[in-house]
Amino acid sequence: MATTSDLSRGAFIRYNGELMQVLEYEHRTPGNLRAFYQVKMRNVNTGKLAENRFRSGESIELIRVETRDLMYSYRDGSNLVCMDNETFEQIYIDETLFGEGLKFLKEGFNVTISFDEDNTPIMAELPMSVELEVTYTEPGVKGDTATKTLKPATLETGAEVSIPLFVDIGEMIRVNTQTGEYMERVK
Repeated sequence: MATTSDLSRGAFIRYNGELMQVLEYEHRTPGNLRAFYQVKMRNVNTGKLAENRFRSGESIELIRVETRDLMYSYRDGSNLVCMDNETFEQIYIDETLFGEGLKFLKEGFNVTISFDEDNTPIMAELPMSVELEVTYTEPGVKGDTATKTLKPATLETGAEVSIPLFVDIGEMIRVNTQTGEYMERVK
């Protein structure tokens, strides 16, 4: 068993029977009272935030989590099939682990998947940005590059984003997968 002194940002612990990821922690020693750790955690399954105060030296259950880079191959119902780049093993991952970023996922993209001790996928992360082709947007007018006006566009994955007026159909753009915002045009 580990103790509270082994806590670190990003660590996974079992708290009240749930798998939690430590987001922030702070060691406090208020006046002449005993020291404690104030810990902010996120439930891996539900995404809910929780805060708890642990006594200094209290035992906690640290969970070993392995992360691997996998390549997204194709969709199979509500699962995404990803291939391990080293062993070429195919792994089925529930699409809900990807959240809102799923709409930017294209075949061949590398994703980072976290597995718990039972080799069950518990978290999925997309790259911070992806390069996608604009498949439909209204045509831009010559000289519309001076303003920051945006227009809707459909990308090759079916996702819709707002892009500047000067970007046309067939151009590659970089999109932030966390916010879903246009970043830049790719040449």
